[in-house]
Amino acid sequence: MKKITPFLWFDGKAEEAMNFYVSIFKNSKVVSVSRMGEGGQVTGATFQLDGQEFFALNGGPLYTFSPAVSFLVNCETQEEVDELWEKLSEGGEESRCGWLKDKYGLSWQIIPSVLGKMLQDKKAGNSKKAFEAMLQMGKIDIKTLLQAYGQP
Repeated sequence: MKKITPFLWFDGKAEEAMNFYVSIFKNSKVVSVSRMGEGGQVTGATFQLDGQEFFALNGGPLYTFSPAVSFLVNCETQEEVDELWEKLSEGGEESRCGWLKDKYGLSWQIIPSVLGKMLQDKKAGNSKKAFEAMLQMGKIDIKTLLQAYGQP
């Protein structure tokens, strides 16, 4: 078990959400499921998304997710950005700058890795151009970022 594991609180949909997330991300799996009695509702579950461990709890309606906590997913290609954006936003809510909320209310940032490199560029104006281009986008488009950044 990892030292730090994100703990996700659901209102009766922990198993459904876990299976949804595992179906989307490569190298993912259900690790364990605890049920109330034999064949009963899931009380808690551990799963991995691309090697990162998560714990899901059916804790009831007391708490809900907030965009104050989100999961950043670094993508290497536009195809990966497009696929994750489409799957995670289905039934949810698209936002700005690569952010979306999935159908369970969990917030995600689907970000191409190249954006981080652009935003850290020390060359005068380059990071600002990339940042300004990003501010105009919902789903991040690598080609548009590269053009704004000054690369063909």
